[in-house]
Amino acid sequence: MKYAAAWADIACKVLETTYPYGASHASHDANDVDVTPDRLHPTFHGSYDWHSSAHMQWSLVRLLTLAPDQVGPRPAEVLDGRLTPEAIATEAAYLRERPSYERPYGWAWAAMLVAAAPKLPEAKNWADALQPLGDVIADLVLEWLPRQAYPVRHGVHLNSAFALALLSEAYDDLGRPDVVDAIKRRAIEWYGDDTGYDTRFEPSGTDFLSPALSEAELMRRVLPADEFATWLTAFLPGLGTDNHQHLLEVPITDDSGDGQLAHLSGLALSRAWQLRTIAPALPDVAETLKAGADRQVDAVLPTVTDGDFMSTHWLVSFALLADQA
Repeated sequence: MKYAAAWADIACKVLETTYPYGASHASHDANDVDVTPDRLHPTFHGSYDWHSSAHMQWSLVRLLTLAPDQVGPRPAEVLDGRLTPEAIATEAAYLRERPSYERPYGWAWAAMLVAAAPKLPEAKNWADALQPLGDVIADLVLEWLPRQAYPVRHGVHLNSAFALALLSEAYDDLGRPDVVDAIKRRAIEWYGDDTGYDTRFEPSGTDFLSPALSEAELMRRVLPADEFATWLTAFLPGLGTDNHQHLLEVPITDDSGDGQLAHLSGLALSRAWQLRTIAPALPDVAETLKAGADRQVDAVLPTVTDGDFMSTHWLVSFALLADQA
């Protein structure tokens, strides 16, 4: 991998950056006010917030799996200090006590971490430690999905399609067909009849996801290939030819240190990932979609490692998604 060493280095650096940290902790009473990051979240501290810490640790596990000879010993050392049975038990208990915390975005990335560890043979201790967390998140997903009447379709953390895509991948890898089937049923109920999606108003000013492409990427996973091609043509008619062209172009990005505006760099990377994964369903325009993906990755790649902390604390994960698509 061309960028493995640099991506591993920045992931370790931001995970070891204690502050700033956004705890998003809702205190239950006057005594519940200790939000010291590593006490509150002994696994998912650093990297600004819980979900970013989770997916940057996923990034390290993936880099150790894909390019172990390039990343050196530091990623394993960082993970050894966090992926312990005691620390994971604290995180799992926290989620059980607060069943809407980090729902669904943080759940999805934590589940991806749980699913990634068993693919690294020398990391059996991490995989064993993480299993209870995966079980808790599975329970939460199965309890939540029947209650969520409508999908969230905007372009930030609560987007339903993005989370369900990652959760489906994670629990398929973990051998949990009950979770995968529940996600498939809900996805088809929510999105199966969608046609003629209007993307004129994408992106919003702080998006890091395309609502349209996130939905398409989820449906790619839950429909047979021929059905997905038919669905996609009806959902985004003209994609790659005379419609939705702005989804293939680089969004205006900002690396001033404004955490909300920094989202737009992530949008370029998430679009690239999703354009690459759906391209085979549209063979006549596949190369056009891939070229659009390439433009967006190339434009923001320097920010992944050399940008302000408000960019570097999370972008590696989205660069990995795009790189491996």
